[in-house]
Amino acid sequence: MRSFIQYLLPSCVVIILGGGALLAATDGFRAFTEESARRLHVAENQPIMPLLELEDMKGDKLMLGQEPYSAGKITLVEFIYTSCPIICQAAGSDYARLRDRLTQAGLSGQARLISVSFDPVQDTPRQMREYAENHGATGDIWTIARIFPPDLDLMKRSFGLRVIPDDMGGYQHNAAIHLLDKSGRLSNIFNIEAVDEVFQAVQRML
Repeated sequence: MRSFIQYLLPSCVVIILGGGALLAATDGFRAFTEESARRLHVAENQPIMPLLELEDMKGDKLMLGQEPYSAGKITLVEFIYTSCPIICQAAGSDYARLRDRLTQAGLSGQARLISVSFDPVQDTPRQMREYAENHGATGDIWTIARIFPPDLDLMKRSFGLRVIPDDMGGYQHNAAIHLLDKSGRLSNIFNIEAVDEVFQAVQRML
């Protein structure tokens, strides 16, 4: 019996310590992935995003962030690179659906959609215009833009954006819709296909 207890106790200690580590690592078992933890942090803290200068598909400057640069509008942000063969193309289709929902509801003057490229070297204004034309982003409510290289790391840190080269000339990255209120707070993060959920969240903010 004693030998059994001697064998059992270390195992129990490992289980307890392992459980404690898992508890800490998953924020009380609430977040089992890095993306879940990112979304949980945003929902609970609603951090204010820094002011970021972008270049849009027409070559014009565009400010992303706090009032008055938000133009008094709710801002929806997704992150892309225009040569993405699958995810970003599907995301563009979902964004087009969201644009249509907002326009049909008469909310196009109170919200704006921005697809921001995290690959500013490859995504020139010409590349962005081609992407825009393929998805019907005219710049009225939905704009394609790129971050300037010196601010790329700041943007990734602020939004919790992960961008990992895939060894095939592309990237793996967070595919999501980021909801910023009029004051520039990141209020929520949604799955890219959750068009109805995002639309309802915008309505509640207005």
